[in-house]
Amino acid sequence: MSHEHVSNTKRIWTVFGILSVITIVEVIFGIIKPEALHMNSFLGLNLLNWLFIILTIVKAYYIVYAFMHMEGEKSNLRYSVILPLIFLVIYLLFILLTEGNYIFEVFKDSTIKWNF
Repeated sequence: MSHEHVSNTKRIWTVFGILSVITIVEVIFGIIKPEALHMNSFLGLNLLNWLFIILTIVKAYYIVYAFMHMEGEKSNLRYSVILPLIFLVIYLLFILLTEGNYIFEVFKDSTIKWNF
């Protein structure tokens, strides 16, 4: 009973290519900052930042899926790992946006000036 060693070189290059393309898209949007995305807001954050958040979550999911070998696991295990992380990310985004908006309002309406 011998096990055949399977090369994952193609898979690794595919993951590298996908993550590189997503990163390049993020960098291009960060440099260009299109007016349609930068000047319009949704839920207290401009659309460009939402794009960055979504692309980063996609990259994080793909890293977990590919490098933690989640694609070969049963769906129940995948969901038990991924769903708490999705909930945590949404919760942290809620805290970030709520507290960031509060800080902005405090500095906008008070005599305290921005010193950072």
